[in-house]
Amino acid sequence: MTAVLLSDHPLIAVAGAIGLLLVLILWLRWQAFVALLVSSLVFAVAVGMPVDEIPASIVGGMGGALGLVATLVGLGAVFGAMLEHSGGARALANWMIRLTGPKGAPWALMVAGFLISIPVFLDTALVILCPLLFALARSQRKPAFYFGLPLLAGLAVTHSFVPPTPGPIIVAEYLGVSLGPVILAGIVCGLPGAILAGPLFAKWIVPRLKLGVPEPIEDEEEAPADRTMAWITLTLILAPIALILAASLADLKLGSENRGAWHAALAFVGHPIVALVLSTLASMAVMTFRMKANRQAIQEMATKALGPAGIIILVTGAGGVFKQILVDSGAGRKLAESMSALPIGYVALAWLLTAVIRVSQGSATVAMTAGAALMAPLVENADLSPMRLALLVAAIAAGATTASHVNDSGFWMISRYLQLTEKQTLKSWTVAETIISVVGLGMALLLWGFV
Repeated sequence: MTAVLLSDHPLIAVAGAIGLLLVLILWLRWQAFVALLVSSLVFAVAVGMPVDEIPASIVGGMGGALGLVATLVGLGAVFGAMLEHSGGARALANWMIRLTGPKGAPWALMVAGFLISIPVFLDTALVILCPLLFALARSQRKPAFYFGLPLLAGLAVTHSFVPPTPGPIIVAEYLGVSLGPVILAGIVCGLPGAILAGPLFAKWIVPRLKLGVPEPIEDEEEAPADRTMAWITLTLILAPIALILAASLADLKLGSENRGAWHAALAFVGHPIVALVLSTLASMAVMTFRMKANRQAIQEMATKALGPAGIIILVTGAGGVFKQILVDSGAGRKLAESMSALPIGYVALAWLLTAVIRVSQGSATVAMTAGAALMAPLVENADLSPMRLALLVAAIAAGATTASHVNDSGFWMISRYLQLTEKQTLKSWTVAETIISVVGLGMALLLWGFV
């Protein structure tokens, strides 16, 4: 009886599954991968799906979700590790600060963060660049957070909005949209939030936090400006994005059928996997010839980088299981029919669902995975254009950026590394993340009517 009732009320069933997921993660402290699988199983039984069909849906959902995502996340992890150990990320930030001068440093750091977070995870980039922030703060006699918040705003936006970071790749795969439009939508929707939450908000909030200035260090040497390494790093980061965008624009203009020789070649090198393979190999060459790293050291760096990537891949696969259960049980179709009657559009719904999950359990990646899994059945038969689907990816990314607080590991890293109290972090970083989220939602809603 319960299963029959819930099969006729998919909203209640989905709400129960999300509630169970949050209980397992927040209260029982289960790992997100296991919690997603268990929630999917309970949901499948609750909506009356034949129990002998559930295992096949689990296998199909896991495999379907990971075909592209697993490859890109793994390559991205290795690529980021090469840039981290080569010192390229710090060289790029240092060079940009020297280019703009002290007054333009917050803006330079925001742009540097926006670029660096494409291949390097936010927490890793913060660790790499923290000494640079404090050296800059000492030389300019300002709190480190005055420079840190713009950097963090740039890092946070790219981390959620712009491929080839894992989150938007996962969502794009679930919604069935290529990465070219997603990159464009992510930059357009995310960059205004980074500007408002970074240099502009920092100028207003930092004086009100009453933060101290780092004590000067005697005989502190200024880091040399390695312009060559900065240019190499910038080229390595932008090359795969340029290739993916070029291939997508060519397909939009000429169509993807009956490609000519040059169009086929561009489609090949502009495929996300090939583009990232080329950049990863180039970053390894930089480590070999410029940084004089031997093959064993490079192998160890790559192997170490794949550890965290494995967790992201498993969580992604588990989210794919939840999506497949929605489809195979028929609950997704019923959910789409019931949601279509609500006075809320796709963009606002995608943002709201993801924001609730993000605020509740803390992980942006889990929130984006769950949000995309919920939205995929709703838009499957909606006949949305690639750009509208890309804007939905941006809306989900914005929702996953909402209100980082005490259940987010990034909140504590920022608090400790930049020497903020919990109250100061809530008043600054949490608000900055929410600014990025709301501005991203606003941009997606604004652009929806033009594409």
